[in-house]
Amino acid sequence: MTKVLRDERVTLSHGSGGKAMRDLISSVFTESFQPESKEDQARLMHDALLQPGARLAFTTDSYVVTPIEFPGGDIGKIAVCGTVNDLAVGGAKPLWLSAAFIIEEGTEIALLRRIVASMVKEADKTGVKIVTGDTKVVGRGSADKVFITTSGVGIIPADRDLRADAIQPGDVAIVNGVLGDHGATILAARGDMMLSSDLQSDCAALGHLMEATCTAVPVRACRDATRGGIASALNEMAEAAGCAIEIDEEALPLRPEVKGTCEILGLDPLYLANEGTLVLFVAAEHAEAALAAMRSVDTGRGATVIGRAKAGRPMVTMRTAFGGTRIVDMLVGEQLPRIC
Repeated sequence: MTKVLRDERVTLSHGSGGKAMRDLISSVFTESFQPESKEDQARLMHDALLQPGARLAFTTDSYVVTPIEFPGGDIGKIAVCGTVNDLAVGGAKPLWLSAAFIIEEGTEIALLRRIVASMVKEADKTGVKIVTGDTKVVGRGSADKVFITTSGVGIIPADRDLRADAIQPGDVAIVNGVLGDHGATILAARGDMMLSSDLQSDCAALGHLMEATCTAVPVRACRDATRGGIASALNEMAEAAGCAIEIDEEALPLRPEVKGTCEILGLDPLYLANEGTLVLFVAAEHAEAALAAMRSVDTGRGATVIGRAKAGRPMVTMRTAFGGTRIVDMLVGEQLPRIC
């Protein structure tokens, strides 16, 4: 039977390895995640592993964000979505996650419960299972409430091989939705700039979107445009492919609120972080089928072509609304700290 946790805040005793720690883990984490095994490791099996040529995909990431909760999400939702997306953009079907928590002494238990509930909701929605994890408690000032590290395992079917170096001149670049919402939302939520907006983070898991698209057409390559925004993702792909990529400013899906925020603060929306946006490349003859497949899924309703690959030196350029061309380089420095 699960022990009822009566504490309102995390104390150092909750990380001591004793009864208080057991009660915290049992009441807040295992009661929600419901792992099949109570051992020190998860034991995994799936029929897809038995298919000849199937490969495992494995990824890991750590999540820190200020504020912990924001319009459209929280650190728990980002932790699940971000790891699922890292698997999905490689063509994998995400199946299992681990979750490790660094918790600052004094953190409200109620906040932990909300974060965990958010993780469970998102995991259920995307079809993954949180199967193992860990908790550590550190003293006041040693962390910012909660840091989360998640690792994910998925399975790549034998007939699927997404690689940025497979991009060829003439291939079309498609995004699944609007750009910059997460970065602009976090900036407004901090209150430092006295900005008010109705923006919400685009934080979303993209596993179902990628499965629908990869089933419909052969996808060359894909990246999720998180830190560094769409500009950094495209530059990474151009370098790996050894070709140029040109995007069209007028084709970029940007909300007026994001444009306005960037204009006020002197930011470039191409570098704003996203947590539910990807860019993928397909051969030009598959573009319409790819758009149709993406738009059949909620997270791809706004799918649109933003540019194409071209022969030339590896770089990203943009045709501006005024008819000129500008170089879109990798992000230099830090536009916005602690965004994911």
